[in-house]
Amino acid sequence: MPTNNSEKPLNGFGSDLGGHKRPVRVWCDGCYDMVHFGHANSLRQAKALGDYLVVGVHNDAEITKHKGPPVFTEQDRYKMVRGIKWVDEVVEGVPYVTSLDTLDKYNCDFCVHGNDITVTAEGVDTYHMVKGAGRYREVERTEGVSTTDLVGRMLLLTRTHFKQGLFEYSVEKEHSTTMGQDSFARSPWTGCSQFLPTTQKIIQFSDGKPPKKGDRIVYVAGAFDLFHVGHLDFLEKARQQGDYLIAGLHTDPVVNRYKGSNFPIMNLHERVLSALACKYVSEVVIGAPYKVTESLMSHFKVDVVVHGQTPVMEDIDGTDPYEIPKRLGKFISIDSGNSMTTEKIVERIIRNRLEFQERNSKKEEKELQLIETLKMKGLAV
Repeated sequence: MPTNNSEKPLNGFGSDLGGHKRPVRVWCDGCYDMVHFGHANSLRQAKALGDYLVVGVHNDAEITKHKGPPVFTEQDRYKMVRGIKWVDEVVEGVPYVTSLDTLDKYNCDFCVHGNDITVTAEGVDTYHMVKGAGRYREVERTEGVSTTDLVGRMLLLTRTHFKQGLFEYSVEKEHSTTMGQDSFARSPWTGCSQFLPTTQKIIQFSDGKPPKKGDRIVYVAGAFDLFHVGHLDFLEKARQQGDYLIAGLHTDPVVNRYKGSNFPIMNLHERVLSALACKYVSEVVIGAPYKVTESLMSHFKVDVVVHGQTPVMEDIDGTDPYEIPKRLGKFISIDSGNSMTTEKIVERIIRNRLEFQERNSKKEEKELQLIETLKMKGLAV
């Protein structure tokens, strides 16, 4: 069964009955709960295998039945997937098991999934039908991030995910096995390895397109931690203020200064990729200064600086970080109409801690059972 992720589809996909070439339609599906750069990277790779990417998203009832309660509602998850720049179309409420009928209904040539195993409540591979028909392709799973891992960071209140200097990439030793984050996690998929950033990954996520002559350039700044629907709605509104949107992402120590506790949940490298995956963001400033300076605005030719409704902490020297764009008449405050915050997500996770731990434990158990079944059949995992 071909799983080549570096070439266009094989077996004649992309041709009509007369042999004429047509756009190759690719199908992906999943829960897409707490959408992160790992999801986005999978969809980026899937889009590269064809021309048009259709993404099916399971509803809350399907996820609860097969996997356990999702963190976000189905409406939030539908919106988040639509916000990923490689997605052309979203289909809501698709079945948990991918069938040939589903691919045919949406005129998709084949299905793409990561090289991990997804199982139903009964422990059945959700892609067994499309695999059997030769209409399945695999892409590399993004190492070092998963919804399980992010939930674990919130529950355990660890701060080591944004270590600095010599310890920046040290292996985490504090994580709980119930969250599948340490070396004792048995499943290769529920368990989470370390994320190592590379310039290549940033290049893959970035459009690399400079602003065109005459474009109105908008600048926003923040943590953009656990990229969520509140961020998405804000960035959509901010983008409407101009033609080219630059997002400045603060460093981990700066975010921790104004957020406290163990924030940010995602380190700077992870937050950069999450922001770059958003279709409203044109460019990202990595480690942007907390204070929006005149030199920054001049360098990027910023026409307007936009901020939302979240409170703004004073800079270390006691000044307003937005005082310069305000003085220049280039500052506006907008209301995204969405009250979701990273803090609210963390509160929701902590409130339902036992439920999420049980979900992860059951998920790993089913994966291990399927691994043993495949081994008995002499199939590689």
